Amino acid sequence: EVQLVESGGGLVQPGGSLRLSCAASGFTFSSAALSWVRQAPGKGLEWVSGISSGGGTTTYSNSVKGRFTISRDNAKNTLYLQMNNLKPEDTAVYYCNMGGARGQGTQVTVSS
Repeated sequence: EVQLVESGGGLVQPGGSLRLSCAASGFTFSSAALSWVRQAPGKGLEWVSGISSGGGTTTYSNSVKGRFTISRDNAKNTLYLQMNNLKPEDTAVYYCNMGGARGQGTQVTVSS
């Protein structure tokens, strides 16, 4: 059974940083492309960033490019999202995604 457990969210002021983690199990982590998606209040799911199975290829939405960095540690079965220079519009529940499977999410709130 695929399990994805996100953590690291919280309340941060505009311009601040957070690092999200996603602990994965139930599949061959090192063979899976992964992504982060988010859902802001009252809106649909938005793709944020993706990473190839080996970590060599990363992609970002225009809204986060230059501020967020996706990475993974295949030895630890963990996906990360480093978020810098956070803006109020980044407020959302963030989910890691593997082939449509998602965890429970972690709330990120950017507010002064």
